[in-house]
Amino acid sequence: MAKRSRFLSGARILPPPVGRRAAASDLVERTFLAYNAGRLREGARLLAERMLRPGVTVGLSLTGALTPAGLGVSCLVPLLKAGFVDWVVSTGANLYHDAHFGLGLPMHAGSPFLDDRVLREEGVVRIYDVLFAYDVLLDTDAFFRRVLDLPEFQAEMGTAEFHYRLGRYMAEREKALGSGEVSVLAAAWRYGVPVYTSSPGDSSIGMNVAAMRLGGRGVRFDVSLDVNETAAIVYDAKRRGGKSGVWIAGGGSPKNFILQTEPQIQEVLGLDEKGHDYFLQITDARPDTGGLSGATPSEAVSWGKVDPDRLPDTVVCYLDSTVALPLLCAYVFDRVGKRPRKRLYDRRGEMLASMTRAYRRAVGAGKVTQKRKVSR
Repeated sequence: MAKRSRFLSGARILPPPVGRRAAASDLVERTFLAYNAGRLREGARLLAERMLRPGVTVGLSLTGALTPAGLGVSCLVPLLKAGFVDWVVSTGANLYHDAHFGLGLPMHAGSPFLDDRVLREEGVVRIYDVLFAYDVLLDTDAFFRRVLDLPEFQAEMGTAEFHYRLGRYMAEREKALGSGEVSVLAAAWRYGVPVYTSSPGDSSIGMNVAAMRLGGRGVRFDVSLDVNETAAIVYDAKRRGGKSGVWIAGGGSPKNFILQTEPQIQEVLGLDEKGHDYFLQITDARPDTGGLSGATPSEAVSWGKVDPDRLPDTVVCYLDSTVALPLLCAYVFDRVGKRPRKRLYDRRGEMLASMTRAYRRAVGAGKVTQKRKVSR
């Protein structure tokens, strides 16, 4: 009898029949065996068995209109509450639409096959098949303008502090409305999770900030502080003997911002590091078009974003985030439960000071100049 090939060592594909009352986590584990279902199961296992260990610092990036579709309420808030996500990089749009829920402004399920000229005439806004009244935008804008006019916002700050301060007011609205925990910003404030926006001017929040600045009022963003704070989060995790994991929903600017922390540490600051330890991405973008949303973890290795020794601990699932996120959440809540919250927001100053000291030592030792010459 011929020797059995090592390539046939995987589990036999012979799943049980899908029956009634099957738990979502069991469905993923038992029947998601091949193609992108198989990658989703690999991603779920990566999350549950490695990324969500207490010693791993997990960053989550959010791209695409996830909060208008209810993913903030159903997935993101529970993830923050359970301590499964330690820091976040999001588009400003996701945080703006998150505010609708915190303010009690309704979003409605609809159809993508409507006449948008009629919707415009009737004061209805469409995000694919999510529909809401135009007044929702006006009421949300009015809320942000009132808050931005308060004394505490007449200062320069990074987006983590800005969102933390906004989150407190959102939590107050939740309490007044009796809505429960429905806002990501409120949850981030409540559980000490820093939330960054890589492009703070690129959203309706940024538009309202810009309008306030025309009158000499409102916040001024320090984007360099964001770059350094996020790098300090990753640097702190590694210096303490832990690991860094990135969970990427979509791609775009938030993906780059969460990954560029490692090149910032290594290439720019001249500090010894090897890259993120765990990488899980959900995307529908192709790698061959050259866009970052489709860039693979192996490509990220060439930039120093992912540790080359940890490349087996990376998973890319080519799937819509609105499908994958609820399934991944169901899996990890069933398999992990919860873990201690790190409350990284409260440690921002301490982490940044530690990285700053290390950078100054590197400059004094001539390591920064040397590394920059090598990179050229």
